[in-house]
Amino acid sequence: MANELQAVIAELGGEKALGRILLTDTDLRSAIREGFPQEVVGSVMNSAGLTLKELSATLDLSPRSLQRRRHQGRLARYESDRLYRLARIVAFAKQYIGDEETAGRWLRRPNRALGGSIPLELIDTELGARAVENVLGRIAFGGVS
Repeated sequence: MANELQAVIAELGGEKALGRILLTDTDLRSAIREGFPQEVVGSVMNSAGLTLKELSATLDLSPRSLQRRRHQGRLARYESDRLYRLARIVAFAKQYIGDEETAGRWLRRPNRALGGSIPLELIDTELGARAVENVLGRIAFGGVS
């Protein structure tokens, strides 16, 4: 569990982007509630290899809102929570599928186990994110997905 937490924190940009050390789920929950610093948006975009358009669609936020957040202040609680959800999925994909490039391809392609949906397009809801995590878990344990 600690390794998964650290992988997600790394996707968020680590201590440098978050502005503090996060060691536990409680620390991360507190950071989400306060709103992530705007640097986290760029860190997740770079780490996941996403364009601004892909990121905004995945988070269900307008590109303009994301640009504004990248240049000023902190993210709102709900924006931070959505960004955390994306970082969690990306971290799991990299861990279970392989390298960054392979994980990125998997996240962008229709998946039969998800009813033909593209994993990145499902992450805009918690239910969709759980479905993607479920498939990634089956991959991790040798299932066909």
